[in-house]
Amino acid sequence: MITAIVLIKTSVDRIPEIAEAIAALDSVSEVFSVTGTYDLIAMVRVARHDDLADVIPGRISKIPGVEATDTHVAFRTYSQHDLEAAFNIGLDA
Repeated sequence: MITAIVLIKTSVDRIPEIAEAIAALDSVSEVFSVTGTYDLIAMVRVARHDDLADVIPGRISKIPGVEATDTHVAFRTYSQHDLEAAFNIGLDA
């Protein structure tokens, strides 16, 4: 699984509607409304690198109100949730 973090600039008067449209896309797992230079951050998870082109420039960038994207592809994922699950394997709650 390939994870991309997509920083998104939008029309500020349409942030909630744009966030909902992005969140409705199949490969998007979360969308965050944030402060700072960007308005939204989307987490995109796909099976192949080629799929990123279909999702980000192919769909996210074409949503009306999306002005720019900046994509960062993750090399590895580190998660406290994953570590806790690994340590709890075989333990009865």
